[in-house]
Amino acid sequence: MMKGWLNVVLLLISTQGFAIDDHQLADPEQQKSYETIISELRCLVCQNQTIADSNAELATDLRRQVYEMLQQGKSKDDIVNFMTDRYGDFVLYNPPLKTKTALLWLGPIAFLITGFAIIFWFIRRKKEAATTVIDKDKQEKMRRLLENEDQS
Repeated sequence: MMKGWLNVVLLLISTQGFAIDDHQLADPEQQKSYETIISELRCLVCQNQTIADSNAELATDLRRQVYEMLQQGKSKDDIVNFMTDRYGDFVLYNPPLKTKTALLWLGPIAFLITGFAIIFWFIRRKKEAATTVIDKDKQEKMRRLLENEDQS
């Protein structure tokens, strides 16, 4: 009984992960363009999926719109420009480097450099603290030796 429920749950989970796309173009070149475009546009609802992978209603509408624009004879660049004009560069899965998107591209590098700088600072500070302790120990030994020598 338990095994049957587990199978049903697994079946339901596995079918939810795939977007159903019934758009087939007559021209194989247009079909290839269609598949390329929908794999390069981000689902604005899911944000971590392309519109090709998403089951969201907006992704379905965007796939339909791409399909219709290809049927009208629009090029890939025309469709991408239309989408970016309407939704901004965020709709692109790989946005271009512009002043608006510079933080997206340079932010991870800045965090990495900052992290290395902090690590370097901590290591250097720890070395200086260790050197200071050693120097104090040596100074104390020297002071004791000098005091012992003065008493002799």
